[in-house]
Amino acid sequence: MLRSVCLTLTLFTFQLLLNVDCATAKTFRVYFLGGQSNMDGYGYVKDLPEDLSAKVSDVMIFHANPAPDAVPVDGRGIWAPLKPGHGAGFKSDGKANSYSDRFGVELTFAQAIKELTPDQPVALIKISRGGTSIAIDAAGKFGCWDPDFEKGTGAGQGINQYDHFLAGMKRALQTRDIDQDGEADTLVPAGIVWMQGESDAAYTEEIALQYEANLKRLMDLIRATLLTDDLPVVIGRISDSGDNPEGKVWKHGEIVRDAQAAFVEKDGHAALVTSTDGYGYSDRWHYNSAGYVDLGRKFAQALWKVPRD
Repeated sequence: MLRSVCLTLTLFTFQLLLNVDCATAKTFRVYFLGGQSNMDGYGYVKDLPEDLSAKVSDVMIFHANPAPDAVPVDGRGIWAPLKPGHGAGFKSDGKANSYSDRFGVELTFAQAIKELTPDQPVALIKISRGGTSIAIDAAGKFGCWDPDFEKGTGAGQGINQYDHFLAGMKRALQTRDIDQDGEADTLVPAGIVWMQGESDAAYTEEIALQYEANLKRLMDLIRATLLTDDLPVVIGRISDSGDNPEGKVWKHGEIVRDAQAAFVEKDGHAALVTSTDGYGYSDRWHYNSAGYVDLGRKFAQALWKVPRD
């Protein structure tokens, strides 16, 4: 019931936004950034070059507060100008943001998109949480994106990452004036960026083999939330640091990598970014700062080339 109500409200709100009189409104192209920890971002703000160390011109971001499964629905966040600090450790109470000393792909993604569309304002909605899987059986203590997750007790019974996603989307899309300039804005869905899959590769072969179907279902649901069946999607291919005595951190990583490629090949409106294979790591799980700088650009460039109807 909660999921259906949230989705209905989200779609209704989005329809209202799309019906705003464009004569006085600014039109933002909206990109959703989602996934697990390598979408959260573990780059260090102190490592950023000068051109990325300040606010990104004409880019707004709604970064929803990360929340675990089996707790009351969260989704808190505010629209704010994009700047460093939207990496791991970021928090929001729905009134103000608490920025971290980390960053993810959002900075260079927005910068590159602006270069490709210089006359079009850009808006980002970021909803991610480290360690999360799509498969219920791979959720562990971090959470999962499967709408059918039903664990927990009390007010948190059955609440999962998909519920938090819907709540965050509703909050983001019900804001009529995202840049606070006194004029209602129009939000036009432009793409989905997804960096996730490591957790689904960490458990059993059976779970990993389910990844293609699970990914397709979730991307279809996210597209539906944004009211665009063939909304372009770019997937970041998971990689492995090899920092493990057994040789691989993600035991079934190759299966998930193949599943990501299969999804993209069959979808027709998706692209796969593979530059992750060449990145350095800051620990056994996360890319280093240079990796996130490059990955944001690669996501933007790949998304731009995805066929559109």
